[in-house]
Amino acid sequence: MEGGQKRRKLALTFGALERDILGIAEKGTEYSFTSLPRAEYIKQVTAVLLRDPKLSEEAATTLKTLLAAEPFDELRLCNFARNTLLELLGTFPAEWDLVIAPHAAPENEDGTVRARDFFPGVAVYAEDIRSPFNIGSIFRTAEAMGAEKVLISPHCIDPTQPRAIRSGMGCIETMGWDRVPLEELPEDIPVFALETGGTPIEEFKFPERGICIIGSEELGVSPEALARATYGTVTIPMKGLKASLNVGVAFGILMQKWVEQLK
Repeated sequence: MEGGQKRRKLALTFGALERDILGIAEKGTEYSFTSLPRAEYIKQVTAVLLRDPKLSEEAATTLKTLLAAEPFDELRLCNFARNTLLELLGTFPAEWDLVIAPHAAPENEDGTVRARDFFPGVAVYAEDIRSPFNIGSIFRTAEAMGAEKVLISPHCIDPTQPRAIRSGMGCIETMGWDRVPLEELPEDIPVFALETGGTPIEEFKFPERGICIIGSEELGVSPEALARATYGTVTIPMKGLKASLNVGVAFGILMQKWVEQLK
């Protein structure tokens, strides 16, 4: 096996080793060579990579340094080797290629799982979000900033999609969420939208309890959702020529401002 085919196989091998080290290897792909410790196997696979004629001198030096380090950091070496191979192949990690370990739930002193703290009645409605990375990011931000619940539209990507779960860093399993049609949003709680053309975020009076609608990557908040947002529309002022933010980033900015007012 030579050239690109060899590099692709090595990249897959280092990725599988990363997942095994983190304890998130897919069933049947766990490291199982009983005659050779995993650390020794990693060193031998790295030796194969070091013989690649296209490997830069800088990358080779870093690999050798990682190989000689005490204690030996298996995860760091595998991660560097995999990304080095992707560069050699002319590709870069897509959002679903990232090897992310799930975070353990915080525990009390007696070992029981600590209840999640949140602001009661604070929720987000994700309308037609298509990217698994974005929906995972939205859950992660909502959990971190203290939202009680994430609501998703009928055409929003499934949060249990593997790439979404990986991006969500364990928050999709922790957060409460429901798939709800727009017309079934509760009538007794303020509903507002994050979209251009509204009240600047510094001037917007966030409700103590409410639902913020965030729109799809391509189209933003739909006209129907804007009509449902009877509490108003909040906008993040921008100076750039493109004046465009990723939906997950925009939601993070909004949640920070909302929480500031709640506190």
